[in-house]
Amino acid sequence: MGLDLFIESHRDDMIRSTRELVAIPSVKGLPEPGKPFGKELHKALEYMLQLGSKMGFQTKNIDGYAGHIEFGQGDKMMGILVHLDVVPPGEGWTYPPFGAEIHDNRLYGRGAVDDKGPAVAALYAMKAVKDSGLPVNKRVRLILGTDEESGWEDLRYYFEREPMPDFGVSPDGRYPVINAEKGILHIAFRKKFSKYAYNSIGLSKMSGGQRPNMVPDKCICIFDSSANNDNIVSGIKRFGNSTGYEFEITSAENGDLLVKSIGKPAHASAPETGHNAIGQMLAYLAGLGQEDGEIEQYLRFLQSRVGMEIHGESLGLAVEDQLSGKLTLNLGMINIDRESGEAVIDIRYPVSYKKEDVLAKIEADAAKSGIEVQVLNYQKPLYVPEDHFLVQALMRVYTKLTGQPAYAMAIGGGTYARAIKDAVAFGAVFPGKPELAHQKDEYIEIEDLMLNARIYAHAIAELVSG
Repeated sequence: MGLDLFIESHRDDMIRSTRELVAIPSVKGLPEPGKPFGKELHKALEYMLQLGSKMGFQTKNIDGYAGHIEFGQGDKMMGILVHLDVVPPGEGWTYPPFGAEIHDNRLYGRGAVDDKGPAVAALYAMKAVKDSGLPVNKRVRLILGTDEESGWEDLRYYFEREPMPDFGVSPDGRYPVINAEKGILHIAFRKKFSKYAYNSIGLSKMSGGQRPNMVPDKCICIFDSSANNDNIVSGIKRFGNSTGYEFEITSAENGDLLVKSIGKPAHASAPETGHNAIGQMLAYLAGLGQEDGEIEQYLRFLQSRVGMEIHGESLGLAVEDQLSGKLTLNLGMINIDRESGEAVIDIRYPVSYKKEDVLAKIEADAAKSGIEVQVLNYQKPLYVPEDHFLVQALMRVYTKLTGQPAYAMAIGGGTYARAIKDAVAFGAVFPGKPELAHQKDEYIEIEDLMLNARIYAHAIAELVSG
């Protein structure tokens, strides 16, 4: 059976598999024995491994950290790297984020396009090649990660125990071919306050954001009952009216005032598509208080150096190169109380720059304000030249299946492609389609799911047969 005919004949199976996988709320949870990232992620991993086994593949679970599904033979191995973990869904969905409902030929749900739909499409593409009768002279291994959205502990553990593919793809970006990915740096600005530190604005707690790689859509401040709450309420209303920023104000039973800043979520690699709820709260707070206490100083540092900026201008990080464009920055998380403050920043820097150069500017500036800088996560940039055999093969396949011209490009997002040598991101979002990763109402179009599977099948055949 031909590759395209196989994919189309399994349309219903593929849709069902995607819905069942998306319905698993595989947000990173508390570790359990054999389930290092929580029971839901373990359930998602086991689902894919069992599906692969039923389809006749060899499968292996690597202690719950990751797994793989494999076929073929030969000394060389092609890797297809996907992830089954998802970011928290956030609020404001039209359809249940784990309902996996289909409306207007779109399959809605957190992870539908990032990265569960593409993972299922890649698995069925492998099955198409396996059953096609085409000669296969390499192994093909679908590697299932479970910690891509957090710290990549999954792949570190996996590759300490399993061989590295010789080349590969990750269907976790855009078409045609992504051959350059910016470096990713997650840092924390930390400050300990003196015991019972006084602040003139009456702020007792501030919290916002769920992950560094998400533009936060919510930030909450609690002002204690001793603060001048009437002035705060009137000030927030004036500030909201003058800026267009959205706030909600409520009172707790103990008299504390709760202020919620409301933004728009987005992936941190494209912060311009969201609206930062933490940044707009800082913009308001920076104008409060006449005294210069430790908490006020910390808030002003964050506002003056980061605030609503997305290119790091005030930190001296407004750099770019021709290969990958401008550095981007996202203030992803914040937690402040009367004892300490922590703000977590996601930085995506151009491929021709070094982590050390970026860090040096940040640390020098923070030190002047007595703020500690800690590196939480780091991923080096990826760059595979356009004339590389892998890039050329994938561009041929893309043009053959879509009829559209192919080209190589750079992104700010970070995919598993950078985990191995000679790998690129390939799909799954088509040109002109919206970037829905980490946003509410994430979906994958059914026809795009099918076309992805066809493209992956032809790509696999091109790279491992003959």
